[in-house]
Amino acid sequence: MSISDMAVFDHKRDCLAHKVNRIAKREGAELYSPRNMSQTSAATAIKLSTLSRLLLKVPVPWVFVLGYFLGIGLQHAILPRPYLSVRMTHVVSVSGMVLFGVGCVIAGWGLVLFHMARTTTTPGEASRTLVTRGPYRFTRNPMYVGLTVAYLGEMGMLVEIAPLIPLLFVVAYVNWIVIPVEETKLRAVFGEGYTQYCDRVGRWI
Repeated sequence: MSISDMAVFDHKRDCLAHKVNRIAKREGAELYSPRNMSQTSAATAIKLSTLSRLLLKVPVPWVFVLGYFLGIGLQHAILPRPYLSVRMTHVVSVSGMVLFGVGCVIAGWGLVLFHMARTTTTPGEASRTLVTRGPYRFTRNPMYVGLTVAYLGEMGMLVEIAPLIPLLFVVAYVNWIVIPVEETKLRAVFGEGYTQYCDRVGRWI
């Protein structure tokens, strides 16, 4: 297609979009930009509060880190440190190290595959590639699974119980705000291919 043909095509598309917008405005419908219609429809599929939109600007790993710091504060301010025997403390600490290592491997593996595919890890941004290999064969969100496992491992290493409270809120935030935004974008970009992938693989496990 030559440059002149592309210009004619763009002009016709803009004219058609203008007519559609006029009709939509008359009917009281929501208007869309002709060049960003698919992106806008995906973004508005889920209505987010101002607070949720602000939280989405914070990288999810930092949400886990901040949640853990909050848990440490609760541990020192409100809840006493759990009393365990020396032997049990050692077992819990070693188990925590194992969990922390497993979580880091899972999350790191998922991140490396994303970088290899040159796709985004930012919630709400359109992905270039649908990654379905490696840990993505078993969970659609291995990075979030890995972060959760590593979080629990850190609790075990330090023998703390209070960080479990903010973890529940962090997981709820990821499950009901972050992941739905990401899934809406993925469905808009990859369509039926992503729907079939969701049918095969669970959101978490």
